Amino acid sequence: MITLKEVTLRRGTKLVLDAASVTIQPGENVGLVGRNGAGKSSLFALLTERLQSDGGEVTMPPRWRVGEVAQNMPETDDGATDFVLEGDTRLMEAQAQLSAAEAGDDGHAIADGHQALADAGAFDARPRAQALLLGLGFKGEQLDAPVNSFSGGWRMRLQLARALMCPADLLLLDEPTNHLDLDALVWLEAWLKRFEGTMLVISHDREFLDAITNVTVHLEDTKLTRYGGNYTAFEEMRAERMVLQQASFEKQKEKMAHLQKFIDRFKAKASKARQAQSRVKALDRMEKLAPVLTSREFSFEFREPLNLPNPMLSLKDVECGYPALEDGGPDKIIVRNINRSVLAGQRIGILGANGQGKSTVVKTIARAQAALGGTITEGKGLAIGYFAQQEMDVLRPGDSPLNHMIRLAREVSPQAREQELRNFLGQFRFASDMVNQAVGTLSGGEKARLVLAMLVWQRPNLLLLDEPTNHLDLDTREALSMALNEFEGSLMLVSHDRALLREVCDEFWLVADGGVRPFDGDLDDYQKYLLDTARAQAKALREAGNAGKKTTASTAKAATTPPAAQPAAAAATSAPARRDDRKTDAQARQLRSDELKPLRKEINRIDNRLGVLFGDRDTIEASLATGTLTPAQLADSGKKLKAISEEIERLEGQWLELSTQVDELTAKAG
Repeated sequence: MITLKEVTLRRGTKLVLDAASVTIQPGENVGLVGRNGAGKSSLFALLTERLQSDGGEVTMPPRWRVGEVAQNMPETDDGATDFVLEGDTRLMEAQAQLSAAEAGDDGHAIADGHQALADAGAFDARPRAQALLLGLGFKGEQLDAPVNSFSGGWRMRLQLARALMCPADLLLLDEPTNHLDLDALVWLEAWLKRFEGTMLVISHDREFLDAITNVTVHLEDTKLTRYGGNYTAFEEMRAERMVLQQASFEKQKEKMAHLQKFIDRFKAKASKARQAQSRVKALDRMEKLAPVLTSREFSFEFREPLNLPNPMLSLKDVECGYPALEDGGPDKIIVRNINRSVLAGQRIGILGANGQGKSTVVKTIARAQAALGGTITEGKGLAIGYFAQQEMDVLRPGDSPLNHMIRLAREVSPQAREQELRNFLGQFRFASDMVNQAVGTLSGGEKARLVLAMLVWQRPNLLLLDEPTNHLDLDTREALSMALNEFEGSLMLVSHDRALLREVCDEFWLVADGGVRPFDGDLDDYQKYLLDTARAQAKALREAGNAGKKTTASTAKAATTPPAAQPAAAAATSAPARRDDRKTDAQARQLRSDELKPLRKEINRIDNRLGVLFGDRDTIEASLATGTLTPAQLADSGKKLKAISEEIERLEGQWLELSTQVDELTAKAG
């Protein structure tokens, strides 16, 4: 287990932890929550020994292997798959062991090295690494592309895949969803649900935390508080705790007032002096309960638009993409034939995988780039407020927040004095000297708040928001959701935050296959659509592989026949012989079909049994997380968990063996 006991931690002059204590049991999936800047990442650094505590004791099993997403941007010409493979530390150690043995020409050591490689799963390591990359949204042709050829967001996905490749006992994930689209997020969520080690996750995605965590640790005011349950359970329990704490404080305040009244009334009377003095001591001894001083909640609202044109805009045969790099070269069209209108009051969520063109469509509507074809007709009085996925697309790193607002007031309106602009920025937590700080030195969350402030000032009637929550904490996300729900204009939103999409969008557009079309359904339907699409793609890949095998076999047969003999052989093939061949093929297919039926039936049986076992395991783990079981119940639950895990392992082995047989027979049938 991981234990922090009375730990104190400072970062410079800032006190991050002050006599904080918490215990995390093996196998728990923990969500670490708290405001931006509270010190969550510092706690990760403490667990990985990049930081040392200033007091107290931090203990964890010494042999635990720790997996963590590196925050630096990788710079290497290594292929993507090779880069991810290096995250498997056990495999890398086995390879180093074998290399050393071969260099020393030590037969026994070489044998041990090969055994270590087998134990590390070297035989299927590369396919496992590539499965991670494909799940996180990489294409087949990108699997061996140099790391340096990818953009920053994709390199951070490579770092995530590298961390997931590690056979970790403890997995530390700091905002793992920031650079993912909804498709990759759904895949990551499913992967983490199957992770068997201990996991600590920092995330501001409510639905993601609810799906993968069963314990929540709250970092607030330099203290760590543990709650059993996911983020929603934490919110409910914390609210109850705050109500009780406030009631206790009010009760104590009433008692203290009563004691003070007695002291004030009788301290000057000799006959009552002793009693008054005893009450003074009682008042001093009384533990001072802190009132419920929650951090000031952040809130804002969009001002009423000056007008609401209807339609806001109309797109006819619009083509979006990037112009040719060279004169005379072809334009790179990503999305074409867009025929849609945006009406007053519409609240549209834009769905689609990375690379399909969501941001390109939004940039084109926002006038950040020109359409390559078609017509965009804007309603009279259209005022667009655009939140770019990369905040620095609309911010200047050398200017301060106040500089941005002065320029905005001068160029856009309304006009304002400097003090008015300072007061306005104060509503978005830019106080005192922060208004003059260079934007390039601000945190991601502070930059996002500045962009929101600039949007509010402009009084838009059409909001175009491209991943606005990437750097926002949960409180600010909640404030954004409330503000958007009260916004009277139209909204187009690209986001991987499912809670925000559910709360503010009434309809969805799907950007896929080079076009834009309405998506008839909600986010649950979209996740089902993603799974169905993934299955169809996997089936197409299998069929393509089988077709390749048939082509290869035909080519090989032709190659073994002398060229001069091929026409004669073809002429010698009689019609009756071909009929016999077809009959033989039909009989063979029927035989293989008969062989496949029991295999598939057994696979279905195993799938059903595994579903039951996974449910039983989740139920037991949930009961363990409550911390209310007796020692006897704990022992019984441990035995049941062990038996379930052993049966799952056995059945998964059978499933893999049967699936391999089915694949082989299917390939032959192809």
